[in-house]
Amino acid sequence: MKIAVVTGASSGLGREMARQLGDRFGALKEIWIIARREERLKALAEEMTVPVRILPLDLTEKSSLEILESELRKEKPEVVFLVNASGYGKIGPVEQLSLEEETGMVALNCQALCAVTRLVLPYMAKNGRIIQFASAAAFLPQPGFAVYAATKSFVLSYSRALNSELKPRGICVTAVCPGPVKTEFFDIAETTGTIPLYKRLVMARPEKVAALALRESMMGKTVSVYGPLMKAFFLLSKILPHSLLLSIMEHL
Repeated sequence: MKIAVVTGASSGLGREMARQLGDRFGALKEIWIIARREERLKALAEEMTVPVRILPLDLTEKSSLEILESELRKEKPEVVFLVNASGYGKIGPVEQLSLEEETGMVALNCQALCAVTRLVLPYMAKNGRIIQFASAAAFLPQPGFAVYAATKSFVLSYSRALNSELKPRGICVTAVCPGPVKTEFFDIAETTGTIPLYKRLVMARPEKVAALALRESMMGKTVSVYGPLMKAFFLLSKILPHSLLLSIMEHL
C-alpha cells in the first residue's frame, strides 16, 4: 500500500501539504495525517480526495511514537512521501521565555522530527521523498528568536546529511526553508513578542510554499527556498559575515 505520512497536519503548511499530496498523487492509497488536535484532523479528512488515517498524536510523547511505530509495523506500508511539518516557535529573548517553551521547541522541532524520520525510514519506498520543514531562520542566528532559529539550523543540517546517506536507496531529502508564511504559526509565536515589520511585508501564502516544496522535492533538490527575497537572503548568508547581517537586521 503506497501512502504518505504528514505530521503537523492540523494547520498551516502541514495541512496544505496533505491537501496537495491528495490532489496531485493519485497512486497514493492513503495519507496518514498526524497532529494533536483530532477535531482539526477530522475536518481535514472531510476535504481530502483520498482516504486518510487520522492519528491524533503528540509526537513529543514516547507513547505517541510507540503508536506510530505499531501502526507501521502492522500495516507495513510503502511510504512514498514523508512530510515533517510539526513545529512551533516563540518570539522573545532567551532569558524571558519559559524553560518549558524553550525546551518544547527543541523537543518538537528537532527530537520529534528525528524520531518520526527514523521510525518511517525502514518503510520508505525506493525513490521516495522526505520533506522536512526548516525555515529561512536556519540561515542565520536570530536574536529574539534564538532557540527557534537554532532548531531550524539543526533541521537543515540533519536533512542535508540524511540526503547524502539515502542516495543509494534513491530517496531524496528536501529541507524546506521559507521565510514568514501566513499561517497560525505567528498566532503562537507572537504570544511572547512581536515579529519585525520587515517580516510582515514578505509573508508568503502556504499553498504557494507547499507547491514549490513538492515540485522541488520531485526534482531532487536538497533545499527549497520560496521567493526572491528569501533566496537573496540565503545567498547573502553564505557570502557576508553574519555579524554584518545581524547588525543590519537590528537596524531594520
